[in-house]
Amino acid sequence: QVQLVESGGGVVQAGGSLRLSCAASGRTFSNYRMAWFRQAPGKEREFVSGINWSGGSTSYADSVKGRFTISRQNAENTVYLQMNSLKPEDTAVYYCAAKRVTSVKYEYWGQGTQVTVSS
Repeated sequence: QVQLVESGGGVVQAGGSLRLSCAASGRTFSNYRMAWFRQAPGKEREFVSGINWSGGSTSYADSVKGRFTISRQNAENTVYLQMNSLKPEDTAVYYCAAKRVTSVKYEYWGQGTQVTVSS
């Protein structure tokens, strides 16, 4: 079992920045691929960014490429999402997720942190 706790959300003006953190506990953090998802009101949850165990491979949704950066510190059991040039359409609840390398779906989820971008 892996427990995930997100932090760092808040209210920011368009063009501003936020850094989300996700602290993991319970199992060997480096064994898991990590990702960020988000869900806006009335919309389905969508993938934002993912990172492999070493941090050497990352992926991003087209909507955030060039603005968001995912990273991880295995020694601290933490994954980050640096969000720059924020837009009102980035407003959502952001969730951290983890899965074993052999799993198809993300198995563990945090409780989410709200990000609100005002225009």
